[in-house]
Amino acid sequence: MAVREITPNVYSVGVVDWDREIFDELLPLPDGTTYNSYLVIGSEKTALIDAVDSDFEEEFITNLACSGATGIDYLVVNHAEQDHSGSIPVFLELFPSAKIVTSEKCKELLMSLHFIPEFRIIVVKDNETLSLGDKTLEFMETPWAHWPDTMLTFLKEDGILFSCDLFGAHYASSSLFIDDEHTHYLLAKRYFAEIMMPFRKKVSEYVERVSSYDIQIIAPSHGPMYNRPEYILDICRKWSSDEVKNRVIIPYISMHGSTKKMVSYLTESLIARGIEVRPFNLGKTDSGRLAMELLDAATIVIATPTVLFGPHPKVANIAFISNILKPKAKAVGIIGSYGWGGKTVKDLSDMIQKLDVELLEPVYIRGLPNEEAFLKLDEMADDILNKHKEYNIA
Repeated sequence: MAVREITPNVYSVGVVDWDREIFDELLPLPDGTTYNSYLVIGSEKTALIDAVDSDFEEEFITNLACSGATGIDYLVVNHAEQDHSGSIPVFLELFPSAKIVTSEKCKELLMSLHFIPEFRIIVVKDNETLSLGDKTLEFMETPWAHWPDTMLTFLKEDGILFSCDLFGAHYASSSLFIDDEHTHYLLAKRYFAEIMMPFRKKVSEYVERVSSYDIQIIAPSHGPMYNRPEYILDICRKWSSDEVKNRVIIPYISMHGSTKKMVSYLTESLIARGIEVRPFNLGKTDSGRLAMELLDAATIVIATPTVLFGPHPKVANIAFISNILKPKAKAVGIIGSYGWGGKTVKDLSDMIQKLDVELLEPVYIRGLPNEEAFLKLDEMADDILNKHKEYNIA
């Protein structure tokens, strides 16, 4: 991407990854991503805020060469993950006098991940500042947003918050700033659900902390910048709260049709009771879309057949991921069918032990659902409705 000025002597020097399709070999990226890096040229010193993925070293170094900076004194590393730090080794070779400025925890990770020598690193603490002459950087430690090393950097004179992964969105764009808030909202929600949801209590703290600063621009490490900071601060307050909706999601797999019949019946039963519901066929579903729905749903109903002795592997995977993401859901139900035995209900219950939820009475049957099974599904729908009324959302 071309070097562009954000405010006087502050430049975007990052790169766009138009073609990346998956992150961490786990998260789908249907719209690519960006690796944002920012150059701050002060009257006395120059600082680079974050580097980029190692796959884009050449483009990154070209951007630095085109920026007009005669030298770089500091590389501020807000977070050690490789999409931000992968190009640091080549940067240090090309700028042998530059020092890395980072947190103590990030220092440890950089030395481990990239074998960066300790003498090249300056450790800063929470609220510490670094003068570049007529520009001042202030550092905010924000552990677990989303790694334990993360910090944010605030450029006081320009009111720019370099927020690293916080407030980001995975999508490739040639625009410096958001040009379509509707599209951005959906992609930012997906990003939050996949990356920040397990740490939403911390995110809530950090939103309130940065809100006390006179922020004019938020410049994240992924996606476009915000020249209307209250937009992303407000929606992150909502996403990081305990607020849920009168909604049920049903991730399911059906091998021979029995479980699908149960899912279809329960879906209609919930709709008849005025509850929003969305079944997700795990054989076709984009996991990012499912993560987005997990962010709002009051209840999750996991539906699976038994494979040999336990849940279908695709359902087990979703249960495992949900246990990591820690969604806001208040209740979880389990439905499905088996042929000759197994312990699917127990296995799934064990897989979601980290979720702070009520477990509904399972509906797990042998073979095709009959009238008795359908009555039990109606009872589950009634139970969900009553629970939602208790949560004051129905």
